[in-house]
Amino acid sequence: MIAVALYQPQVPGNIGAVGRTCLGLGAELHLIGPLAVDLSARAVRRAGLDYWPMVRLVLHPDPEAFLAWLGARAPWLVTVGAALRYDRAPYRDGDVLLLGNEVRGLPASWLARWPQRQVGIPMRGPIRSFNLSCAAAIVAVEAHRQAGLLAGGP
Repeated sequence: MIAVALYQPQVPGNIGAVGRTCLGLGAELHLIGPLAVDLSARAVRRAGLDYWPMVRLVLHPDPEAFLAWLGARAPWLVTVGAALRYDRAPYRDGDVLLLGNEVRGLPASWLARWPQRQVGIPMRGPIRSFNLSCAAAIVAVEAHRQAGLLAGGP
């Protein structure tokens, strides 16, 4: 199983949309606090629709708790400006995909800790970044494909 972790997300709709993506892929959703949003908020439920109660949700009250859970594993950090394209990283079952929050991204100390594990999504056009939930979906589907974890289908 692949885990998708969001560092202190601030937009309820993004949390709900990423949760729905995780459920569709069979991934866990990890939220790293402290959270500034109420997970029972209407926007989270609306984005996750009636699927929200089925999401495999793991709450980490603070960054230290997440790092303790992570242990010796090195996550894949999805970040703007990474040298490695997201579709060229060698994903495996058990990997953790880590995305920063919508305003500040990931902490500089975390980027410095895992410089070889940073992946980016190529962009054309005058935007700074993709929406958090879109970026999570793009990278999570590719990680599942490479790890052989996609469900059957077309």
